[in-house]
Amino acid sequence: MPFIYIIYFLLMGQTPITLFQFSDQSDLSKWQVVNDGVMGGLSKGSISINEEGKGVFQGYVSLENNGGFSLVQYTFDPRDVSGYSAIELKLKGDGKNYQIRVKSESSQYYNYSCSIETTGEWQTISIPFNKFIPQFRGRGLNKSPYPGKMIGEVAILIGNKKAEDFKIEIDKIVLK
Repeated sequence: MPFIYIIYFLLMGQTPITLFQFSDQSDLSKWQVVNDGVMGGLSKGSISINEEGKGVFQGYVSLENNGGFSLVQYTFDPRDVSGYSAIELKLKGDGKNYQIRVKSESSQYYNYSCSIETTGEWQTISIPFNKFIPQFRGRGLNKSPYPGKMIGEVAILIGNKKAEDFKIEIDKIVLK
């Protein structure tokens, strides 16, 4: 392949896009916590910025009153992601499992979900779009995996079917 074509393909490749980078100056107004209280549950979660400028989603999950989850979601104007194939998160969990969820737009009634395991250390987790499976209220849907055309919401949910405290620090969320 001639050198000029190699340069062309390198230049035409998509550079990563940062959907959200946490810092001590971050505006959290587009981040919203949704707890199981919407169904009568007693779980509590919150989102804040720590001294290092990282986002911190923390709280506890209660199974009382049919509860069992806490979620934080970042909603934004839908953007075209057709040139990308994965979402990457740099985070530090607490050794628990979480779900990463995406929606093509925030008004979409279902989400696409992928479970991750955290180690208690800083991790960079890259999730290919085709690993996000459609679901509604935790139940799978007979639909194709996330098509990776538009994105308007990213969420992190904990709901491991047990009462537990949780804490996950987030540095950034990137499209690759």
